[in-house]
Amino acid sequence: MNIKKNDTVIVLSGKDKGVKGKVLTAMPKKEMVIVEKVNLATCHTKPRRQGEPGGIIKRETPIRACKVALYCPKCDKGVRIGFKVEGEKKTRVCRKCGAEI
Repeated sequence: MNIKKNDTVIVLSGKDKGVKGKVLTAMPKKEMVIVEKVNLATCHTKPRRQGEPGGIIKRETPIRACKVALYCPKCDKGVRIGFKVEGEKKTRVCRKCGAEI
């Protein structure tokens, strides 16, 4: 899985298609990611402590990693990535324009 925490991604399919967001959590073993303000679910919470409010909150839920693509600001769209090795440093680059991601 090429997507990591704090990457900017764009959603390729589903109800949130075209939405850009930051990856909050990456789960490589499950091939899933949690993206900011994407795939929101409504959760009804009870107050657990005295004085704590309960109510209905919106929470991000995981989305399959194959449904998102890394966002290249230079190309202004979701792109596939390649790797460039310079000495001992390995960097991710955009396949279309060659810019570092």
